[in-house]
Amino acid sequence: MPKSARKQEKDPEGRMPLAAHLRELRNRLLKSVLAIVVVTVVALWQYDAIAHFVTGPVIDSVGCPKGASGPRAHPCAQVVANGLLAPFTIMLKLSLTSGVVLASPVWLYQLWAFLAPGLHRHEKKYALSFVGAGVPLFLGGAYLAYAVLPTTAAALVGLTPGDWANFFPADEFIDIVTRMVLVFGLAFELPLLLVLLNFGGVLTGRRIMSWWRFMVLGITVFAALATPTGDPLVMGLLAAPIVVLYFGAVGICLFNDRRRKLGNPDAELSDDEASELDLTPTEVDAIEPVASGRMLPEQASGEAGEGGAGRRGGYDDFT
Repeated sequence: MPKSARKQEKDPEGRMPLAAHLRELRNRLLKSVLAIVVVTVVALWQYDAIAHFVTGPVIDSVGCPKGASGPRAHPCAQVVANGLLAPFTIMLKLSLTSGVVLASPVWLYQLWAFLAPGLHRHEKKYALSFVGAGVPLFLGGAYLAYAVLPTTAAALVGLTPGDWANFFPADEFIDIVTRMVLVFGLAFELPLLLVLLNFGGVLTGRRIMSWWRFMVLGITVFAALATPTGDPLVMGLLAAPIVVLYFGAVGICLFNDRRRKLGNPDAELSDDEASELDLTPTEVDAIEPVASGRMLPEQASGEAGEGGAGRRGGYDDFT
């Protein structure tokens, strides 16, 4: 049986040929997709429970009371499925989203396992820390987006005139939930990605810190685009944790750079940059006499060889 690329190439520095890298990427992607498919199949089996879990908070927030008729004091809405294929399509979308979210420990570990050979051997011990921090961050971002959905729905439904009826198409509602959950789950991985690039020697903490203005602006714009409403409160609730995590990642990167510099003063130099050398000339100490070594017995005897006088032990005097 053909061995994996990682088993064939055991370079201590993690160097691999391009073909081996592509095979390794294929294997990691296959394992990640397989894990997502397995969890998606299980989610299909529990589709009703997942659907009620996703829509429950929104219905509790803006749903119309059952059996209510006539004018309502506050706007409300109902979740409906439009079309014959809508329930089937919704089931697939919701199950696939559940598969991606719940299988995050597997594909996050596969991502780390693919990037880990670029790190030094003493830095690979952070593999479990990467996965241990990546999974809570992804799930935390997904849950935060899920938690603000009732507030978002209430703000949107509140714009409905009092004499109108409001219906939420289920497919559109699931699309909003899917987009917010996945996008913010991945956005919470940004600080971890920056830390990974720092530990791999790609970016320094000072370089990441110098981007703080653009990062804060980009996170704010991202939150505004990902939020279905233009509500500043909801946008702030989504953007503020990412900004805090970004500055936390900057602190970790700066600490790691300091630790690395203490161990190696030239750690921050690029490959084509020479280290600083002290070329100041210094005074030479006084010359010390060196005692001559003892001669061999043949040399001490002074016997002449066949070549005539002046040869000792078969060698000339100067030799």
